Amino acid sequence: MKLAEERKLFLKQVFKTLPGKPGIYQFFNRDGKVIYIGKAKNLKKRVSSYFGKEQYGKVRVLVSKITDIKHIVVDTELDALLLENNLIKKYQPRYNVMMKDDKTFPWICIKNEPFPRIFSTRHVLKDGSVYFGPYASVKMMNTLLDLIRRLYQLRTCRLNLKEENIRRKKFKVCLEYHIGNCKGACTGLQTAEDYDKAISEIKEILKGNIHSVIRQLKELMSVYSDNLEFEKAQVVKEKIELLEKYQSKSIVVNPKIENADVFSIVSDENSGYVNYFRVVNGAIVQSHTVELKKKLDESDKELLTLSVIDLRERFDSNAPEIIIPFAVELNLPDTSLTIPKIGDKKHLLELSERNAKYYKLEKEKQLELVDPERHTNRIMDRMMKDLRMKVEPRHIECFDNSNIQGDFPVAAMVCFKNGKPEKKEYRHFNIKTVEGPDDYASMEEVILRRYKRLLNEKKPLPHLIVVDGGKGQLSSALKSLEKLGLRGKISIIGIAKRLEEIYYPGDSLPLYLDKKSETLKVIQHLRDEAHRFGITHHRNKRSKEAVKSVLTEIDGIGYSYAQKLLWKFKSVKKIKTVSLEELQETIGKPKGKIVYDHFKK
Repeated sequence: MKLAEERKLFLKQVFKTLPGKPGIYQFFNRDGKVIYIGKAKNLKKRVSSYFGKEQYGKVRVLVSKITDIKHIVVDTELDALLLENNLIKKYQPRYNVMMKDDKTFPWICIKNEPFPRIFSTRHVLKDGSVYFGPYASVKMMNTLLDLIRRLYQLRTCRLNLKEENIRRKKFKVCLEYHIGNCKGACTGLQTAEDYDKAISEIKEILKGNIHSVIRQLKELMSVYSDNLEFEKAQVVKEKIELLEKYQSKSIVVNPKIENADVFSIVSDENSGYVNYFRVVNGAIVQSHTVELKKKLDESDKELLTLSVIDLRERFDSNAPEIIIPFAVELNLPDTSLTIPKIGDKKHLLELSERNAKYYKLEKEKQLELVDPERHTNRIMDRMMKDLRMKVEPRHIECFDNSNIQGDFPVAAMVCFKNGKPEKKEYRHFNIKTVEGPDDYASMEEVILRRYKRLLNEKKPLPHLIVVDGGKGQLSSALKSLEKLGLRGKISIIGIAKRLEEIYYPGDSLPLYLDKKSETLKVIQHLRDEAHRFGITHHRNKRSKEAVKSVLTEIDGIGYSYAQKLLWKFKSVKKIKTVSLEELQETIGKPKGKIVYDHFKK
């Protein structure tokens, strides 16, 4: 029972961290064997559905055997469908019963023969023919084939059109020639050069250069429309819509990439995450991501080099091509290193990197779910080192000013404890002693008021103060701390918006933190939260000033009562004409009587 509960808890933590992206998921049993592979438009929702409600029959049995879940993120649902098909054929999972037949997705074949035929097939043969696909939608593939037949007059017969046979006049033209679907290559009425030119154009269409095809279809649709053949025009319109939706080149399956290993890496201060794709016969058949703990601050180049050797040996790969994001010092026999800049290999590399990023995010979320205290301690320790503090910044307060050309000047203070917002400690400030738009003086006033009050009330002071601004705002805040005798007792920094520079007291040169660092992310979160909180207060204050009218000049009628009356009656002119009962129904008997008597006088 204990083991079942632990398994359930582990799986819940796994699917909580899944991305809401298209992809495929794999269920593993306790022996580490794949027992089910599925596709999903949204991985998080689909996998969660297996555990969210009571299941019956085979699904219930399947769920009871799951001990681990892995996934691969792809770009589109079509990519997920194709990848699912490839992996099921490779692993043949026990619970993918309906997928165990010999069927597969169709391809378009340009046959390796004189005057090549073009047709659909589900069997890819290594006979020198050119294949395009596979196509998840048979309707879409047939649309392309029909389009090709309309645009080009190609043969459909199985005759052996060798030059010798044509010269000996071995064949006669058939009905296809007489109805205009063929140019009679079998009798020498069409040259091989003319036929091959058409084949070259068709290859470009099948590679994805379909803009010219769509243009020709639109012209054909226009002809049908002009001839009042509206049914034919509608058929062509539907084909145009299908072609516009069509994605001709799949990142997951590409016949041009026959046998290659793809490696990508993302990293942070403590770890590197390397994703590995194995591509066989143009399809991803394996995906694996590993985490490498940094011991001596190793570079991405060092980690990637180590991973390439280890993963190729682990998966027994001897692929002749390795696709990587940057050059590494690696010299493997009979193997080439490719660093793609554009094209399908570049897209494949980007997909690999995306999977590494998702794996990294999963690890971070799992750590936070399983051991939130350890996660917090790690961040606090990192911040203390990055910001050159003597203590961990467990309690941080951040200040931001807000005004429009000096009107309605306000300030906001937000509080973070253990790296998380502590919203009950947030405070608003109305600037009292400063006239006009003076951010420096406003900051000086707010810092003085905040910490004077904390000292008077004997409340704990923060470990770190963050002011939104550069050296000017920081200097103003320091003046107030000095007046209170707190300078040097509380760490204080300023963050400038333009380049995210961190300023320290008495240091003219700013500190630039790594853009990916958790320390900078926490400080940015503080700054953004203070700005949001201050803007909200500023808008509310402006709204109150805007609602001020002759109503608020009536003794006993404040802003809230004036607002209720205006919401109800829309204008002061209307309020003057309503009855006493209507006023009292809106704001109560005493206040309604005051307003009524005021306007009657």
